Amino acid sequence: MIIVMKKNAEQGQLDDVVAWIESSGYKANVSKGVERTIIGAIGDERGKIKLKAVETMRGVEKVMLILQPYKLASRESREDDTVIKVGEVEIGGPKCVVIAGPCAVESEEQLMEAAYAAKKAGASMLRGGAFKPRTSPYSFQGLGEEGLRILARAREKTGLPIVTEVMRGSEVELVENYADVLQVGARNVQNFALLKQVGLSRKPVLLKRGMMTTLEELLMSAEYIMASGNHQVMLCERGIRTFETATRNTLDISAVPVLKEKTHLPVIVDPSHATGQWQFVRPLAKAAVAVGADGLLIEMHPDPDHALCDGSQSLKPEKLYKLMEEIESIAKIVRKGYGQKHGLHQS
Repeated sequence: MIIVMKKNAEQGQLDDVVAWIESSGYKANVSKGVERTIIGAIGDERGKIKLKAVETMRGVEKVMLILQPYKLASRESREDDTVIKVGEVEIGGPKCVVIAGPCAVESEEQLMEAAYAAKKAGASMLRGGAFKPRTSPYSFQGLGEEGLRILARAREKTGLPIVTEVMRGSEVELVENYADVLQVGARNVQNFALLKQVGLSRKPVLLKRGMMTTLEELLMSAEYIMASGNHQVMLCERGIRTFETATRNTLDISAVPVLKEKTHLPVIVDPSHATGQWQFVRPLAKAAVAVGADGLLIEMHPDPDHALCDGSQSLKPEKLYKLMEEIESIAKIVRKGYGQKHGLHQS
């Protein structure tokens, strides 16, 4: 259930409503927008009749029953698109954000070269894995905390905020000490203990869709994070597993407009993991921008042929420069109507 407060509602009235919700056995999630404050009452739906009495309290404009199981992530709970700020970068705003960098941090020299190339290309953030979940136990697993330190030094040199993956709840505090955005990978999309832990973090979360995860399941995973108190969630479509073997995965391009209809959260697309082949990254990245993605996650490596991880899907810096030019012209057309109801239907 969602309680919408009046424009002129006072803090004391808001506090009274929150107290009433919690006294009724619910958890209150307060979200302050530009014009309205919205309170999500999370708990057993059987108590909704008693809770509806809150509609008569001072400062309350209306009470809405959210039909979707993902209450806080639902478009019903928030009409305006969520814009997440990472330093000076806005995800979900009028600009299509590009997050670029190598799959894994291999050395300081490699990452610095990639970071300067990402900066030169016009990327807004730098990606790189310090902890790497790999299918084979014999594959490169990442540099761990040393990789995080290298990422932090790259941020100091370039000014680019960093995005890196956290794999275990016990590592959240360590990773958030270095990172600007915590990434939850496809293999952990339904690791609910980890989702609750990043939900307690103060850092934004990039939540990747699993290989066999429906959009509703992705949104329910986002709900776990939001219900724990962290509303700074970005959703990432990175390809799903189908019977097709020509590409690593199948990019579900329809996920972007569908998610834009169902949720207010920003939607990022990762064409690198979707295809597994660098030559297909550029066309799919352009398609993602054309259907309204808020950002792209692009793997780029200064020397893909000698990469320790996912070199076959990584662009060389000069390919990234070209891609940035191509998507800029598409984004100008697609996103010029930003700010309308669903972030869709741009004119």
